[in-house]
Parts: sequence; structure tokens; C-alpha cells
Amino acid sequence: MGRGWRGAAGTLGIRTEGGCYLLVTLLLLCRGFWEAAAQTDDGKSVYFWETGPWGRCMGSDCGPGGSQSRAVWCAHVDGWTTLHTNCDQGQRPSNQRNCFRVCDWHKDLYDWRLGAWNVCVPVSARTLWASRPFTCSGGEGGIQTREVGCILKSDASPAEDAICEYFEPKPRLEQACLIPCPQDCVLSEYSPWTSCSKTCGTGLRNRVRSVLVPPLYGGAVCLNLTEFQSCKPGPCTGPEGMYSLRVGPWSPCTLQQTRTERQAKRRKGKGQGLRDRVGVKDPETRELIQKKRNRNRLNRQESPFWDIQVGYQTRDVTCIHRNGSTVARNLCTARELPLTVQSCVLPTDCQMTDWAEWGPCSKTCVAPASPIGNRTRSRQVVQFPVGEGAECTPLEESEACEPQGEGVPPCSTYTWRSTEWSDCRVDSLLSQQDRRRGNLTGLCGGGLQTREVYCVQANAELLKYLDDLREKEKASRPVENRLCRGPIPNRSQLCQIPCPIDCEVSPWGAWGPCTFENCDDQAAKKGFKLRKRQITNEPTGGPGNCPHLVEAVPCDEPSCYEWELVGLDPCLPDDQKPCGPGAQLPQIQCVNSIGEEVDRSLCASSTAPEPVPCEVPCSRDCVLSDWTPWSTCSQTCSSKTIEGKQMRTRSILAYNAGEGGALCPNSSSLQEVRNCNEHACTVYHWQTGPWGPCTEDPSASTLNTSSGVRASGGVGGGQGLCSTGMQTRKVICVRVNVGQVPPKKCPDGPRPSTVRPCQLPCKKDCIMTPFSDWTACPVTCDAAGNAMKRKQSRKRLIIQLPSNGGQDCPEVLEEETDCEVPKVCPGFRWKTHKWRKCQLVPWFLRQDRPGAQETCGPGLQTRAVSCRQLDGTQADIGECLKFAKAMPAITQRCQLPCQDDCQLTNWSKFSSCTADCVGVRTRKRALIGRSKKKDKCKNTQMYPLSETQYCPCDKYNAQPVGNWSDCILPEGGRVESLLGMKVQGDIKECGQGYRYQAMVCYDQDNRLVETLRCNSHGYIEEACIIPCPSDCKLSEWSNWSRCSKSCGSGVKVRSKWLREKPYNGGRPCPKLDHINQAQVYEVVPCQSDCNQYVWVAEPWSVWKVSNVDLKENCGEGVQTRKVRCMLNTIDGPSESVEDYLCDPEEMPLGARESRLPCPEDCVLNDWGPWSRCSLPCTRTNSRVRTAYPLRLPSQGRDCPDTTDKEPCSLNLNCFNYFYNITDWSTCQLSPNAVCGSGIKTRMLDCVRSDGKSVDIKFCEELNLEKKWQMNISCVVECPVNCQMSEWSPWSGCSQTCGLDGKMWRRRSVVQASQGDGRPCPSQLEQWKPCPVRPCYRWQYSAWSECRVESVVCGNGVRYRNMSCFVSDGSGDVESLVDEELCSSLELAINGDKQISLKEACTLPCPGECYLMEWSDWSSCVSICVKGAGVDFGSVQVRSRAVLAQEPENLQLCPDQAWESQPCTGGECYEYKWFSSGRLNSTRPSVWCQRSDGLNVTGGCPPLNPPVDNSSCEPPCLMPKSFCNEAGICMCEEGFTEVLSPTGQLDQCAPIPILEIPTAGDKKGDVKTSRAINPTLPTTIQPGRTGRTWYLQPYGPDGKLKMWVYGVAAGAFVLLIFIVSMIYLACKKPKRPQRQRQQNNRLKPLTLAYDGDTDM
Repeated sequence: MGRGWRGAAGTLGIRTEGGCYLLVTLLLLCRGFWEAAAQTDDGKSVYFWETGPWGRCMGSDCGPGGSQSRAVWCAHVDGWTTLHTNCDQGQRPSNQRNCFRVCDWHKDLYDWRLGAWNVCVPVSARTLWASRPFTCSGGEGGIQTREVGCILKSDASPAEDAICEYFEPKPRLEQACLIPCPQDCVLSEYSPWTSCSKTCGTGLRNRVRSVLVPPLYGGAVCLNLTEFQSCKPGPCTGPEGMYSLRVGPWSPCTLQQTRTERQAKRRKGKGQGLRDRVGVKDPETRELIQKKRNRNRLNRQESPFWDIQVGYQTRDVTCIHRNGSTVARNLCTARELPLTVQSCVLPTDCQMTDWAEWGPCSKTCVAPASPIGNRTRSRQVVQFPVGEGAECTPLEESEACEPQGEGVPPCSTYTWRSTEWSDCRVDSLLSQQDRRRGNLTGLCGGGLQTREVYCVQANAELLKYLDDLREKEKASRPVENRLCRGPIPNRSQLCQIPCPIDCEVSPWGAWGPCTFENCDDQAAKKGFKLRKRQITNEPTGGPGNCPHLVEAVPCDEPSCYEWELVGLDPCLPDDQKPCGPGAQLPQIQCVNSIGEEVDRSLCASSTAPEPVPCEVPCSRDCVLSDWTPWSTCSQTCSSKTIEGKQMRTRSILAYNAGEGGALCPNSSSLQEVRNCNEHACTVYHWQTGPWGPCTEDPSASTLNTSSGVRASGGVGGGQGLCSTGMQTRKVICVRVNVGQVPPKKCPDGPRPSTVRPCQLPCKKDCIMTPFSDWTACPVTCDAAGNAMKRKQSRKRLIIQLPSNGGQDCPEVLEEETDCEVPKVCPGFRWKTHKWRKCQLVPWFLRQDRPGAQETCGPGLQTRAVSCRQLDGTQADIGECLKFAKAMPAITQRCQLPCQDDCQLTNWSKFSSCTADCVGVRTRKRALIGRSKKKDKCKNTQMYPLSETQYCPCDKYNAQPVGNWSDCILPEGGRVESLLGMKVQGDIKECGQGYRYQAMVCYDQDNRLVETLRCNSHGYIEEACIIPCPSDCKLSEWSNWSRCSKSCGSGVKVRSKWLREKPYNGGRPCPKLDHINQAQVYEVVPCQSDCNQYVWVAEPWSVWKVSNVDLKENCGEGVQTRKVRCMLNTIDGPSESVEDYLCDPEEMPLGARESRLPCPEDCVLNDWGPWSRCSLPCTRTNSRVRTAYPLRLPSQGRDCPDTTDKEPCSLNLNCFNYFYNITDWSTCQLSPNAVCGSGIKTRMLDCVRSDGKSVDIKFCEELNLEKKWQMNISCVVECPVNCQMSEWSPWSGCSQTCGLDGKMWRRRSVVQASQGDGRPCPSQLEQWKPCPVRPCYRWQYSAWSECRVESVVCGNGVRYRNMSCFVSDGSGDVESLVDEELCSSLELAINGDKQISLKEACTLPCPGECYLMEWSDWSSCVSICVKGAGVDFGSVQVRSRAVLAQEPENLQLCPDQAWESQPCTGGECYEYKWFSSGRLNSTRPSVWCQRSDGLNVTGGCPPLNPPVDNSSCEPPCLMPKSFCNEAGICMCEEGFTEVLSPTGQLDQCAPIPILEIPTAGDKKGDVKTSRAINPTLPTTIQPGRTGRTWYLQPYGPDGKLKMWVYGVAAGAFVLLIFIVSMIYLACKKPKRPQRQRQQNNRLKPLTLAYDGDTDM
């Protein structure tokens, strides 16, 4: 291939000579390709082996015994397949190998092992051109890798990855990461210059700065924090002070010499005459003897925990030259040398015993939810730490544990239990709505029942375990409610009292015949007429609660059977004449007393009805109509003053012929009246009393045993039935309107029974829980340390109330007793013992000091500390360590006065003040002994003997603080019981309460003090009102409206109207019904009897004939009659009513015109009723009516047609009928119910096809299908008011002190409101302020200056005090107060109990170079990129700068120091360069500023190249810009200038990157290349040198110009054309067919693949 490319390269040089060479060039290129295809550069074969992927591992067994194969073939370098023989057989790859066959059960044996992620490597370091300058912004993208391999779990040995890949894909090996950009050190501005270190000569001035951000992630290190400047205040007039005394640090504390050394020293001095003077000893000997006495005396009273040894420590005092070298001490100015030796306490570390055995596990039972307990072990202090010895580590430690051993009982678990539901009560529901309605009786329907809820031990295993230890009890013992978790069961629920169904009866039937009381016994002649009624609605409790159903009237001549007239045959004239008088034979049947047909022989004793006389008129006779039926009887009974009457009438149809015909009767004969209901008005009936109580039946053998089983608590509280009893009632005979009469007056047959069996309910005994455990007895102590008396109590609950004669409950439900009072109040305190004598340093160390012969000077004294109970008895020291305050100090410095010292008494107490704020008070002290005579001691300025101060002026003023609390009702309501939670009852929710505002008390210095100083209990109290809720008030029910239909089924409505709206959370009103415009309404269906009102027509009047033929009295005439609307009853029409109540369509005619027959004419009776049209109604059907002749015509005359016929027409005379169903009624309750279960009803209406409602019988006669349900049950939701729990006890104060403390109490919703019940109040918690208490705390004062005694420099001490401060808790202002006010606080500052009031310090000597104190911690700074959301954490830093005083000592200066620590909530800043155009400004022309306005050093991007940009005007501050030698702002490599309209540099835009994929990179990594020499700006500006013009691709806005896109498109088209031409020219020609056949003959097995898809 190399030759091919060389050939191509050789032609490229002449490409520009002319277009004629293009074809030659293409041919040479093709020749190069062809030669490259023929052989490789090194002459090797053009055939090579290719392999396919390995196939799936196959095999019969799981594990390493499998095998897998792959395809292997020989290929040409051009890609087509050839014969295997063309390839080198020696290099042929294998096509089969062993493998590991994976099975499903290998999943548990193998797994991926994930290595730890390696360090994050920048992406730039992994690519070519890594040396390219990288600009970090925020963070550099990186990649971190890890090792992942498949392993065998058992021994972690490596396995093939394919095994693990069978179950789970291989986890990723790489992940992206972010490397933070290097963070340079950022420094603050310099402080002002210090004053010159010298007052004359040459000194130094310093200024320092601090570190704001430390260098991180390889950022630039911090520059010098100190800048020096020499200064010369002026020439020195005298010699400079060159030398200073320097004090060194104290040496460690060491013990004095041993006793043998002292004795050797004593023996050495025996010959010096000291023993010559009896009783005189050297000072050391006297000291040793005194110490021995002290030690022996104190060891007797000291506890063994203290081993306090007093030693000594020394320090060096040297003379230092200004240059830092040590010189002879005599060169330093003579002054009193500081102490070089002092007493000290030898440090002793804390020593403790070994740990004791572990205590028992706190968990003594098994609980799956929390099986872990704790156990502790302790150790004792053997030696307390003394001096600066190591402190004691904790004396107790604990660890988790589980209960050990067999037979560990299960832990107590707790659950809620409840008592029996109370009886269902409707009045409690009513009293929630209106208290006046709560005492109604006979209420039913929806009600409320309640119960109490209590907590018991639940787990049966534990209860069984406990039952083995004590007597088994009936019920679980109640425990405290707080032990039960989970929701509390409902303590009230809705229930239902079934409403009694009232008995409804039908109207009375007609009186029956007079019959014997007993037809089997007809000996008695007494008879009765009976009338009956039926039960139409069965009542609750059976028919015994109905009124009497039978009434009887005594009668004469009773009979059990009688003939009943069914009808009369037509009138037959006598002697078979055609007309004239005759008779009508009666049609009769025999019936019994209840109207049933019986055998005719039974009526043999009764007289059968006789034939009725009648008359068939002859042709000239008068013709009368038939009699009408008898009217209803006017009375139901008869007496002396009242008789029942019946009437019937008939009318004249035709008059007689003048002569020879029978005459028409007079008008009185047209009417007949007869008596009816002739029995006396003495009506008797049996009357029953109520059933008595169910009593035991003596004859029953079942015993009624007492049962302790709880009855079911369902609705109605069903009770068990135990035995059969008896109930009796009184039955008496009553005469209507009179009263009780003897029983014989009433018939025995219908007499009700007086006894019936009944079921006796079981007796229920009272069931109680056992008493709960006694409540705890907390030990509380008063101020004097005496235990206060408390009481403890226990309770029990009634689970089941007694009933039916069961055992009663005991009266005592709660017991109370006094707690046992401990003799000693628990508590411990430290007791300090007397200070020992002041111990000085050993005499041999102080003998060279002046006054050494005296025993005087500074020393150390110690004391013992012991532990006591509050009553003073000895206690273990460990108790005080746990429970007492900090241990008092056991050592202190002391001073033994020397002879020359001035000795004074202690200060006396201040004299008393006569009144506050008036006068002064004094205290005094006096000189002691020889001091009285010394002049220096009499100097009252040095040693004042009296002090005077103004009397304290304690003035206090009180003022309110904070907001008013909630309005709180006085604590007068119920208190929730400890065990049960009674929620039914009146909890006061409204009325007058009080609200509170905290009072605060200040003294005259505006410091917070206890409120008692202002004579205040801490509150202002103010009355307030919680408005009571007012419920929605509705009117009473209106009267029912009339039925909407006068015939058939309609509806009637009644309503309630709004009287008063609810307010203050009262019960809401029902939703307004906009259709009826009523708040509440009820709709019920109603049935109007279509026959309730009927038309009653009187008989037709006499004919009024017009064209009167007086002789014949016949012809055309008119008849009239009166028609009235009457109320229909069971006995017939009774009274007239308004006509509009009757159906106008049904009104009979009141007049008719017809022809009055003449004599000898045929006379017919009135037409009968029309026959009914057969359904369906069609014109082909017809209806008929008939008449029959009453008088036959004379010879030669005919009767008119006796049949009238008319076609049936729909909705005229023929009607279809169908049922119509009404809408459902509203839910109907019993009259005594307010809610609960009810019923909805609807009715069937029979409707005619013309839409008119008719009597239901029309539809019933057709037997139409009734497919509807007439009644369904429904529920009227009961209006249950919201029930709230009691208020909890007031919580502790939210703050222990300060102005903002609040106490809270809470309550919860026990029963949410239902229906239209009163809603829950929104206030579920209340608060009130706590009494204001001052906030006291210990606080350090500032450190004092470093003090070195009476010398200039060296190692000294600095001090600070602990002071008591008071504040109001807001943290704004704190005031110093007396330390006594903090005496009750623990000695700790901000939680730190290690109090440090002094520390070593160093005072630099003149000329010394030294480190300053640590600066304050800087503000917390986030290492981030502002606006990019990249954050690498926050840090804060502090630093120590160097201060130098001598120019010569600068090389001896220590290194500056800084330290950092992580913090939270750091601020994210950015840094920018700023410049100033003012040349004479003291500020530099370019500086770096942080985004919060702070000027800093470091943090801004580097100015590149680092030259002073002040030569460019204005300075080059744009990123990637610099100022060139010509004073013009330019851009760096890779960036091009974008100029503003004024010609100044606006920004440096990056030159577009050309992406070139590299040929050798299979992953297709994209490499970047930038232009090496960016073009330069062209515009000639004043002050710039001219430059050559060039094409600028970017516009002023930094975007590419349009012509750039055009050039790019043209170049792309040209490139496509060139590539296409090269391809066409270089395409390999096809081989001749003849050669291919020849090759096939030579190699018949070869399969050539030339890349075509046809194969």
C-alpha cells in the first residue's frame, strides 16, 4: 500500500499546471490501488484466517466439562472468502475449546467482585495532545476506573467472567467524575502599618493580612502575610536599651529531696555549733518536723482517694541582647529578680479499678419488635486526678444485649380493651341538638351508645405464664393508657332502636246475621250479631297490641243457617194471561252465619222466602219502573229515640189510557220506607290489658342460671335467652260508651287468651376489671431537703353492668392511699474540709533569697473533699461524681506573711443601709501586730483600711411582653380518668375565659430580674369570651299538603323553614332545596280513593210533556232529577259535599228528553249498562246495551229495538289500562325517631290510555304484571356532634428562660361529626406564655495581656474571669450580674465543662521576631463555581502572621502559619479584576475583588502575559486578553478579537474547532485542533499602526457572518465531486467470464464472495 500512496503523492505536485492532467492523475491512483491489492509491502500472502465468535457452551454436565465451537475460514485481504488451502495451515486457529457450562444453581456460588474506584484521572491526560493548555472552569471532567471480576464465593478465587455474565451483566468499569479546579490561596487586604518598633534609631513597621481561603487541590500557595518597612523616628540621644531580662518557662513539678539525703546533710553540719544552743534548729529542720506533724494529722482525716503531694518547680531568668543572643545577667539593669522557684502539686493521673462484671440485661423478656436491651458495668476511682494529671475516663459503660438462657418469658405487649356498649339512647343524640328535647320518652330510631376504653396486657403467652404464678382472674388488669400504641377504638357509635310498628285496622264491616254463639250448642236462646275488622298492618309484638277486632250485639231469634235471596225471576201473570197481576219466584241459597253457601237441607228449619207479587201491565195500563235497591241504613242500631230506616223508589214510565187501563198510583206510592238495624245500640267487645312481665313458669323444668357471659354489644344489645316463662294479661267485657260489664254479655267465641309463654332473659352479673397497679410515688423534696408527702391511687372499671336480677357492682371504683415517705431525700453534695497549712518551697531552694530565715512567702495549700448525702451522712464518692455539681478545688495558692510584709485582717461586712438608694455603706479592716508600727503599712493609698460605696439602688419596673394568649376557659371541666376515657358528657366549650400576657421585670440598670421583685406572679390576666356555637334552627313541620291527585296515587308534602342561621361553629343547616324553596321537606306518596266521592242521582221526576195530548198524556217530554256529589263510606253515600270533589266526567245527566209512550205503545225499561269493549280497542269491536219490554204493544204495533249497539273507539268508550309507578318518597321514619333506619315507599297508579288516573281495580281486573318493588329500606344519617377529647395537661415551657417561652396543650377529635352534627372546632391546641425567667449563663471575659512578673519579656501567664451574665434569651444584650445568680448553674461555658481561666503565653523581648496570635476564623467560604451548581464543600481558615522588630533579626523569624477546618453553609463567591482610570490614586490601577465587595489577593484568573496593563489605556481586563508592546489589547492564541462599535476590544471569542477523527483510533475519539496563528484585528484606530486587511469571519456580535456559510457549502459540493470521480476511475474491472470458468475447473470447490448481496 505504500507504493500506492507514494504514487498518488507524486502526482499531487503537478495538479495546478492544468486541467488536462486530471485523468492521468486518476489513472495513476487506480494503478496504485491495484498494485496494493496484488500483494503486501513485505511480499506476504494476501490470504489470512478469519474466526467467528465462540458459540454457546454445550455439554451434559454442569461445570467445567463443556465445550464450545466457532467458525474458522480463509479470507482474502479484500474481504471475500476463499479455499482453506490458500491460507497457511500451520497458523489455523482452533475451532473448538473446553468451557464452563453454567447452570442455574451456580447463581449461589459465583458473584461479581467490585474493586474500589481508582483516583479520578483527567480526560485530557488520557488523550493525545495532552500538552495542550487546559483552562479549568469549575471542575475538570475525569474518569475513574475499577477492577471487576467474577469470583467463586467460597474462597474468592477468580473465575471466568462468562459464568457471572450468564446471570447478571458485567458491572461498569468506568464512571465519570469531577476534579475540582485548583483553588489558589486568597488573602485579605493589608492592615494599616504598625508604629515603628523603635522610638529612635532604625526600626521596622509591619502590616499584616490574613488568609481567607486556603490553597486547595494544588492551587497556588499563600504569599507572605507580613510586609516590613524600615523606619527612622530620629537619632538616639542616649544609648539604646540593648538588654532585657527574659523569663523562661516553669520546669515540671518535682518532689523534694529524699529523707536519706536530708539526714546526710544534717550529719555533715553537726560540728558547726548548732547543737550548742539547746532548742535552736536550722530552718530546714524546723520545717521538716512541722511537715511530719501535719502529714500525720491530716492522713487521719483524709479519704484514701486523694494523694496530694506538694513539690516544687523552677525556671530560668536570663539576660537577652536585642539580636537574640544570651549575655551575662549583670548586663541587664539591676532590678528585683522574679521568683525562680514555687510550690506546685505533683500531677497524679486518675487511677481506676478494673471493670466489674457486666450487669444483667435490661431486657428480661423476648420481644420480636425490639429484641435488644442494654447492660452496664462500672468501675471505681482509686486515685483522683491531682494537678494536671490525666482526667478520669467514664466510670460506666453500656452495650447492647439480648436476654440469655432458656425459659425467657415474652415481653408484655399491650392492647386496647373496651367495656360493654351502653344501652342505645336516642335522648343523648337529641340533647346534642336541643337540650329541651332530651327528656322525651318512647324515642326510637338512630341513637348513640358509649363505652369506656382501657389498656391491658395483650399477649396470651405472658398471661398464661403469669396465671401459673397467681390466681386466675376474670378480666385483664388495666394499665396506663400511654402503654398502648395504635389508634384508640371508638368510644361511641351510632345504634338503632327498632321503632314499634303501630297496629292498623280496616274499617268495620257490616253487621252479620243474628246467630247462635255456638251453632253446635243451640240450647241457649241468646244470639249475637257480629261485625268484624281486619289487621291491615301487623304491629310490633304481635296482634295482641291491636284494638278489638270483633264487636257483638245481642239479638233475638238467632239461627245458624238461613236462606239468602240471590235474585227474582221475571214476573209471570197469573193463570197464564198475557198481562195482569202475577208473581216473581225468588232465587235462593242456604248460607251459614259468615255468608258461605251450605247444603240446602240445613235451612230446612227456616222459612223460605215467598214469591213476590208483581204485575205485568196491559197495553192500556200505567207502567212503573222497577224498584231501586234499598238505600243504606240511616243508623247502625236502634233505640227508643233512634230508628234505622231504608228507602227505595220507582217512577212512572207510561200513563194509562184514559179508560179501561189501570191507573197510575199517586206519588206517595212511588216510594217505600222500611226499618233496618233494629237491634239495640248495646255493643259489646272484649278488651285486653297489656301483657305482664315474663315470670318463671313453675311447671317448666329448665332452671334460669346466672350467666357471666357478656351479652353481644350489637345494635339493641341482644341478650341470651335462658328459659321459658309465662305472661298474663287481663281480659274484660266492655260495653261501648258504658264500661266493664259481666263477661257473659260478650260472646265466648272471640274471647282473647289471658296467658301466653315467653322467653326469660338470662341474668347478667356485674363484671369488673381487677384494680390497676398503684400509681407511682415520685419522691419530691422541699427546699429544706425533706421529702414531701404524696398520695397514690388505683382504679378499676365496670366491664358489664348487671341486669335481669344479676349480682350488683361494688360501689368502690377508686382507692387512694398515702405514699411511703423515704427518711432521706435522695441527693448528693460535695463537702469541703478545712484548708491545710500553707506549704512553701523547700528551704534549701529559697535559702539564697532575702528573708529566707523566715518561714514566709508564696506557697500552696490543699484540702480534702468528701461526698455526703443531703442529710450529711457519708456517701460513696462515685455518687457525687454522677449526681452532684462540679467538684470544688482541692488546691490553692497561699501567702505566708514575712516580717516586713503588711498584715491586715479580712474585710468586714458592709454596714447596713437605712433605705435603698439613700446614703452610703462602708466596710473596714485593720493592721495586725507589728504592721501597726511600720510606716509603709500606714500608707492608706497602698493599704486602704476602709471602703465606701453607695447603697444599692434597687428599683424595679414591670411591663408586659409578648402577645396575648388564646382565650382559656377555667379548669372546671371533667378530668380524664387515668385508665378509662369517658367522652360522653358536657365539656365546657364556651363562655367566659381568661387570656394571659407575660409580665417582665427589669431593674434600674435595665437588667432582667425575677418577676417576684415586681410583686407580680408573672402574668396580666384579662377576661375574654369564647362565643358559644348556635345551631341552625328550623321551624316545626308544616301540615301535610293535600294529595296531589284526587284519584289514584299522588304525593303530599310537608316542610320546615329556616328560622335562624348557624354561627360560631353551630350545627349547619341542611342544603336549601331550590325546587321547594324549603330547608327540609318530606314527600310521601298518597292514595286517593277514586270512589271516595260519588255522584248520587235521585229518581227521575214525572214527565213534563210538551205538545201535550191531554187525552193521551203521551208524546215528547222531559224528565229531570237532582244529582249530588256525596262522600262515599262503607255503608254507602253519607253526606253531600262540594261538587268539585267528584269527577265531572262521571256526572250523570240531570235531565233527559224522550218520548213518553202513548197507550197501547210498547214500553221498555231503562237501558242497562253498556257492555265492556273487548281489548284491544278496535273499530271492529262494538259494545251493546239492552232493555226489555215492560208493557207489550197492542195488536199491530211493534216494540222498538231492545238492543243498542255502538262501535268501540279508543279513548272515547274503550280504554287501555296500564300501571304507572310514582317516584320514591323521602326516607320515612317513625314519628318517635329522629334518624336511623327508615323506609322509602312508592305506589302503583292505574292510568287510562287517555292519561286519566282511575281506580286501581281496572288494572287489577286485567291481571297486569306488577314488577316493581314498592318499599326499600333507607337510612337518615344521624346528626352526631363532633366529640373532642379533654385538653391535655399543659406542656413544659418551650424555653427554660427568656421572653418567648410558651406552654401548649392539645386535644384531639374523638368522634368526627356526622350528618348535620355540630362540626369540630378548628382550635386543636392552645398556648399561654410561661412566666418570664432571666437567662443566666457563665461567660468568659477577654484574655488579659500577657503578664510576666516585673520583667520585660519571656514566658508569662494571661488570665480571664468567669462572669455571670443575664439576658432575655434573645441573644441581643447581655448584662453582667452577681455571680450568686449563676450559683445554681453547672460550671460550664457553652457546654464545655473544662474551665480554663489561665494559660501560658509569651511576651516577646525587644528586637525579637515572633508569631502573632491566631486571627479569628474567617467566614465560611464554599469551594464552588457560582451559577454552575458545582460545590466541593465549605471551609474556613485562620492564620498567624510574623511580626519583626529588628531589621537584623529578619532571618531568625519563624514561619507564618495557617490552619483550616470544614464548615457548613458557606457562601459561594466569584472573583473579578477591577481597574481604576485615576493615575494618581493610592489604590493600584488593577485589583482583584470578591463578589461581596472585599478586595483580595488571589482568586482572580491570571493576567496573561504578566505585564503591567497600565500601558494600555483602558487596561486589558477581558479574559484571554493582554497588552502588547504597542499598547494595544490583543487576544491569546486560539481566540480572536471582537471589537465594540468604538473600536475597543469587547471580548475574546474562541476560534471554531475543526474535529478530525484519527485513523488509528478504533473508539472514534475526537481530537481537536485550533488555528496556530490567529488573525489579527484590521481596523486602524488612532494610536495604532496600520495592518493589512483580511476577511473577518465574525461580526461585531461574535457570530459567524453569512458569507462563511456560503463558502463552506461550496467547498462541500466540490469535495463530493472529487470523491465521486476518484471512485469511478478506480473501480476494479470485472474479470472475463472465460477466465472464471477456467478457474472453476481448476478449483471446483472454491466459493468466491465478491460482496454482492445475491449470495
